[in-house]
Amino acid sequence: MKIDLRQLFEVVGEQMPVEYDMDLRDYELLNGKPFVTPVAVRGCLKNTAGIVTFEYSVRFTMKLSCDRCLEEFERVFSESFDHVLVNRLESEAEDFILVEDMLLDLDELVVSDVLLSLPSKVLCSEDCKGLCFRCGKNLNQGGCDCVEPKGDPRFDVLKQLLT
Repeated sequence: MKIDLRQLFEVVGEQMPVEYDMDLRDYELLNGKPFVTPVAVRGCLKNTAGIVTFEYSVRFTMKLSCDRCLEEFERVFSESFDHVLVNRLESEAEDFILVEDMLLDLDELVVSDVLLSLPSKVLCSEDCKGLCFRCGKNLNQGGCDCVEPKGDPRFDVLKQLLT
């Protein structure tokens, strides 16, 4: 969705509410389509003292696979973002969103913010025990019958140092 910001840049005190749902259920990510619900975008574009800002929040649900136990689960994400918008840059080092031709592509901005806010590792719960490294059983569902290896007898001397 593109929004014409010409009036917002010209009129100090101007505000423009933003409220829409962006459907990313067909978006390919992590070898699948993890977005279960549309991304609800709620926010406001405003010109305060000649500075145009975009503050908004998103809320969505994703179906993910735990990085420890590989079980699938759903998680609700809720994030907030804010950006300063400019129609020209004075230097390359500035951290602003450049709005060329006074048109802001909201979908592009929201998708990039959402993807950058996702965690690099996801767990089904903070106390996930993962899988047994010998038999592969999910340790969240109970212990396994694997026997602890005795170990190499040559290291017994080193074990004595730890006790």
